[in-house]
Amino acid sequence: MITSFAELRAATRHYAGRRIIIVAPHSPEILTAAREAQESLGVQCVLVGDRKKISAGQGTGAMGIHDAPTTQEALQTSLALVRSGKGDVLMKGSVDTSTLMKAVLDETTGLRTGRTLSDVTMFEYGEGPRQRLVMVTDGGVVTTPDLKTKRELILNAVEVAHALGNPLPKVAVLSATESVNPALPSTLDAAALSKMCERGQIAGCIVDGPLALDNALSPEAAAEKNLRSPVAGQADILLGHTIEVSNSLAKGATYFAGLMLAHVIVGAMVPVLISSRADKSEARLMSIALGIVMTGKNAAG
Repeated sequence: MITSFAELRAATRHYAGRRIIIVAPHSPEILTAAREAQESLGVQCVLVGDRKKISAGQGTGAMGIHDAPTTQEALQTSLALVRSGKGDVLMKGSVDTSTLMKAVLDETTGLRTGRTLSDVTMFEYGEGPRQRLVMVTDGGVVTTPDLKTKRELILNAVEVAHALGNPLPKVAVLSATESVNPALPSTLDAAALSKMCERGQIAGCIVDGPLALDNALSPEAAAEKNLRSPVAGQADILLGHTIEVSNSLAKGATYFAGLMLAHVIVGAMVPVLISSRADKSEARLMSIALGIVMTGKNAAG
């Protein structure tokens, strides 16, 4: 099971030759990430955008370039490459996330599969035998998920956990308290999701909630509250009530704790990467590595 970013990076050796389609890679940061991914992860980066802007960034080396002067042309060409089987991962370059996602979700020319698309963010947590990769969802796509959608968010995150070799991830449905309270809708959803998992409506994981953040991650906090739960203190996946909760939690991990984040959108035909302009080079590389590992159903080894 992959429990660290170092192990995630090492795991990409099983996926040599995967093709990363990058939409409008017009910034030096994106081109640097593409070059590093090609050199250190053994992937093939395909650059789709204005050839003049791409060439001005220099260092494209052996990367393929498809000339597409406008954003719309870059999107159409990139999606066509993926749909025709010539791309394994789609990555955002110098294009707005909303514009990219609108194109991905287009019913005619996009990459829809009938599933809900959601963002799964990941960071390293714990030390020694307790170290693991903890996921947060959804802080980037689904704004106010209802109960049905929360089930789908869990299944998407579980797919990521399974790709990392975790056969039965523990999912904590977050709230401000570990007690069911009718005044807090998040606790009602959490209790329902827990029961749905117990009855087989959510497979491949263990779900429990409501759990406050400390009780979800800290065995000591869970013990102090005397919580009898297979998830409390051991959560692999944190499900927030809304996009504000999950987005703030993920960004707080970076800005308060200095943790590096990797994230991927799942539910489309291929993994989709929506790196932020604020992401550092190593974080972009880890997101690419995560996207590559998510193609594991086609892995050779």
